[in-house]
Amino acid sequence: MSADAAGTRPAGGPRHRRVLHRDGPEANARLTGATALILLVLLAAEGFTILGVGRLLTPHVFIGMVLVGPILLKTASTLWRFARYYGGAPAYRQKGPPPILLRLLGPVVVVLTFAVMGTGIALLLGPSAWRSPMLLLHKASFVLWFGAMAVHVLGHLADTARLAPRDWLRRSRRQVEGAGRRQWALASSLVVGVLLALVVTPHVSTWLAGGGPGPH
Repeated sequence: MSADAAGTRPAGGPRHRRVLHRDGPEANARLTGATALILLVLLAAEGFTILGVGRLLTPHVFIGMVLVGPILLKTASTLWRFARYYGGAPAYRQKGPPPILLRLLGPVVVVLTFAVMGTGIALLLGPSAWRSPMLLLHKASFVLWFGAMAVHVLGHLADTARLAPRDWLRRSRRQVEGAGRRQWALASSLVVGVLLALVVTPHVSTWLAGGGPGPH
């Protein structure tokens, strides 16, 4: 994504003139916000399965795998902003960094997210000897992740609500180039997650038949 250069183009007369910003901080922020909204919806559904994970293990695993795609996309968009800001890109430097608490918390959320996902996958697909330690690590990382994620979500909630719809509303989507590409990136991340879910979820029955631990 290049620097945020703005220009005015006529499109059929003064009433239809629009300002187009090329890919830059705003484009990145829109992608991050839309992905964050999708993650919030999926995480809410995943949280519901935790309430009865013993009988909802299959949807728990399925939703968990769907989360992988959007998580990777949001991580990539966040790392892109990080790299552009600390690489000295003028538009990103002008926009400035997030508040210091959220900036410090960001890497912690990323590490804990991958810890929760990684231990969950290892618990399901790894050898039976891994089950007890992986279950313990999965629970511990989830508890830490939940606390960090709560602060992270609250800190970004207003921005997410403001940015997430912009590429989907006709008037605002025209203000920044690349809305279609960002929508395709989001859709592709969900397709990747669903494909992973379709591959991994059938292993739940094998895992249970092999004496997997009960509700966690």
